[in-house]
Amino acid sequence: MGLKAKRKKQRYNSYKGELGKIAPNVINRDFHADAPDQKWATDVTQVKIKDSWVYLSPVLDMFNGEIVSYVISDRPDLKMVMTMLDKAFNKRNIQGNLIFHSDQGWHYQHKRYQKALEDRHITQSMSRKGNCLDNAMMENFFGLMKNELLYLQEWDSIDQFKKALRKYIWYYNNDRIKLRLKGKSPVQYRALFQSKAS
Repeated sequence: MGLKAKRKKQRYNSYKGELGKIAPNVINRDFHADAPDQKWATDVTQVKIKDSWVYLSPVLDMFNGEIVSYVISDRPDLKMVMTMLDKAFNKRNIQGNLIFHSDQGWHYQHKRYQKALEDRHITQSMSRKGNCLDNAMMENFFGLMKNELLYLQEWDSIDQFKKALRKYIWYYNNDRIKLRLKGKSPVQYRALFQSKAS
């Protein structure tokens, strides 16, 4: 009959005006990276389960689309983003030579967040206000997660969804192949690059 379901999208908006320093758009939609840990992206997305919200804050490596670290939280507070940063820095030894891109959300304007980047000589980059295409790789991951996980079933509880989300991110990193990665998953592609580089 040509009927189609229409799902109302509710995008999380963390912009609260200029509360701190706005970084220039260094990435400028050049999402290509020749090696791991040259360009990272981050953002926050919200998901409604029953009558409650869940927030996902990940770090994505533009080299292979891998999720380096993430935090799933019930509140979009500064602790969520700083914990995400700590987890990323514990996994990767970053000391300069990295551009870290985000939107102009208040978390990324915060002094604690910006100092954490400065302490590691990381170049901060921000999208232009209200322009989601400037962070297209991060938006693409959120779209995939929602189409391949969130929208596939009705969720009984937040805990059920959180557990499934953790499994999805592991699957996305380790098993989900991409054509642009020569038919390999993000983790497999990084391992291949590192084996050739050593």
